[in-house]
Amino acid sequence: MTGRSDESGEPTATATDRGESVRRLDDWDGAFLRSLAAEYETPLYVLDLDRVRANYRRLASAFPDADICYAAKANALGDVLETLLAEGATIECASAGEVQRALAAGASGDRIHYTAVNPPERDLEYVLDVWADEPHLTITAGARDTVERLADAGYDGRLALRVNPGVGAGHHDAVRTGGDATFGIPADRLVGVAEFAVESGLDLVGLHAHVGSGVLDDEQVAAHREFVGRVAALAEDILSAVGPVDFVDVGGGFGVPYRESESPLDLDAVAGATRDALVGVDADLVVEPGRYLVADAGLLLTRANTVKETPGTRVVGVDAGMTSLLRPALYDAYHDIRPVAPGAADRDRVAQTITGPICESADVFCTDRPLPRIDREEPLAVGNAGAYGYEMASTYNSRPRPASVVVDAGSVSLARRRESIDDLTRLERNRADAGTERAPGAAERAADGTSPATDGGSSTEVDE
Repeated sequence: MTGRSDESGEPTATATDRGESVRRLDDWDGAFLRSLAAEYETPLYVLDLDRVRANYRRLASAFPDADICYAAKANALGDVLETLLAEGATIECASAGEVQRALAAGASGDRIHYTAVNPPERDLEYVLDVWADEPHLTITAGARDTVERLADAGYDGRLALRVNPGVGAGHHDAVRTGGDATFGIPADRLVGVAEFAVESGLDLVGLHAHVGSGVLDDEQVAAHREFVGRVAALAEDILSAVGPVDFVDVGGGFGVPYRESESPLDLDAVAGATRDALVGVDADLVVEPGRYLVADAGLLLTRANTVKETPGTRVVGVDAGMTSLLRPALYDAYHDIRPVAPGAADRDRVAQTITGPICESADVFCTDRPLPRIDREEPLAVGNAGAYGYEMASTYNSRPRPASVVVDAGSVSLARRRESIDDLTRLERNRADAGTERAPGAAERAADGTSPATDGGSSTEVDE
């Protein structure tokens, strides 16, 4: 149902439906998106599981001998985790909550890598409890302190060490983790920490590093190649010092083209360079894609509610904002936007600024972007929102988070109900049982499930 429709109204396959390496916002059928906005209301996340499968299979084809370990932080929706587990992926978890989600989706311990940054004690205790029942779980440590904490807790299970190789790449300074001191053990201290881990009785099974996020253009790909070369050299140091390890994990960072002018990543070239750099390392290869698998599988539907002509620009206010999709405010990230009303593409293009309802000047999706003239009440689609969209959503300004639907082989189901205003105070002391004297309005109808966007009956992700 996500392909373009022919004159009969039946969905037709597009190049992207056949597994091509790039999917643009225009590849989604406008009539289909309008129907979703009408039935489930907006803001609404839409995720196509068939596209997730196609992206996984393309990556698996480029890395046929690698373990593909999905970075759940990109999109931890249960339907996504279940889909990728069925395809053969393992799950990389950055928190105890993601470990719990992986287990709930059906992952066994041997398909979970826990790779936390400065893990809080509560998280570590939870994961150690899981390890007691799932002894093949792998914990990755990025500091000697973490290794010491594990040893003190009696952990003697599978351990990988995250190293900081001193080189990073990515679409923004904030995501170039490979050169950020926050992430990983300094390269010159790696062997010492490895020796300490082995002496402490931990089972050192792997070396991990991560270059960053959004590697796409030639310069970033070159940095990724240098990064993998450094990781290979560090792996040789580990092998010489403490003996063999099972795997070398070079992270993810595989980018997707957010702008229409950008070309897709040459995945085969990246895979070839990775294999060449690791050719002398006697260990299995692990890659950790996140964004690559889910970004173009999802979008965000929103609706215009205010149109304001000003001397400087035409401002279009929508019902989604930085609490729904944070990336533009956080990274100045570009997302394609288009109105999906019938005939919208044929309208004159004018410079328009798309803003949300949050009381912050940063709550802007685009500024002075030439777009077909947008009318009040019409729906808009924001592309490439399948990665780091809902995962970064918040309730700032006391705004409930959106609903999510998934599309699977043409069938649509609600994956996550829309939060209600009542949900915002549910965890507050003396507020959870507070009643209301008002007649039920939209918020109350949403809370009691009378709106289609809140009926959690078919959901695997309903939060009660």
